[in-house]
Amino acid sequence: MNSAPIFAVCAADAGVTALLGLSPTRLYPFGEAPEGVAKPYAVWQLVTGSPENYLAGRPDLDGYTLQVDVYGTTATSARAVTAAISAAIELQAYVTRWGGESKDTETKLYRSSFDIDWLVPR
Repeated sequence: MNSAPIFAVCAADAGVTALLGLSPTRLYPFGEAPEGVAKPYAVWQLVTGSPENYLAGRPDLDGYTLQVDVYGTTATSARAVTAAISAAIELQAYVTRWGGESKDTETKLYRSSFDIDWLVPR
């Protein structure tokens, strides 16, 4: 199974790396970030996916729906990263849902969530 190239696209975008850093860019898979990571940061996870099936031949595309959650110490920083990631991916994928915004009562971090649909050639 392939995966959506969200990290490669975001790590190559100056707007994203200005907010999430270089080496490493603070964008982590499986919805989990390392403990003690600098803020802001973003995590992403695969929500669903499926191949583009055809009657005559193998699929040549896989479709993925990703959920991205951005965490920051301020609402402004979380929203800025959300805007930067969506701008970085919008020529290759589609933002399909602007999710909720919240503040975690335990960590005091602000969270901004959105979903992306991505078609990836095999």
